[in-house]
Amino acid sequence: MAKIIKIYNQKVPALRFIGKKYYDKDRVNGTFQKQWSDWFEKGWFSKLESINDKASFDDSDAYIGLMRYKKDEPFEYWIGMFFPENTKVPEGFSYVEFNKSNLGVAWVYGKEHNCKEDQCLESLKQAGFTIIPDDKEAYWFFERYACPRFTKPDEEGNIILDICYFVE
Repeated sequence: MAKIIKIYNQKVPALRFIGKKYYDKDRVNGTFQKQWSDWFEKGWFSKLESINDKASFDDSDAYIGLMRYKKDEPFEYWIGMFFPENTKVPEGFSYVEFNKSNLGVAWVYGKEHNCKEDQCLESLKQAGFTIIPDDKEAYWFFERYACPRFTKPDEEGNIILDICYFVE
């Protein structure tokens, strides 16, 4: 079972997220794993990594599973990466702009990440963070697959996945 091992605040500059958007109807067996596989097989991460502009904050080079939730609207799941604001968007990709922000970050440790985003949300709230919506009252949060925490298992085979919410 996965557990939350660290919670902290992270300041990030204004950002442009570049990626591709998916909806619940795109899930296969309840997950977006097929879409992640497509990203690696089709070289889409390599295309984004070739962009000269790089965001400048800890773990800004990570792969991101970005989520948007607003009651009574379709759930959105984006795959991509963060870049500085105004970065040129390659053909075939879409983008989302984020203002200078604070993130509430929860590190989830384990072999299988059965710790859901809502458990991280509750842990962040218990730690005193206030989760904030955007100007359209939607909540954005993301999975951050950072190297080497996520890519290099420890001696017990455990990895760390970051779950991040926009907070004040």
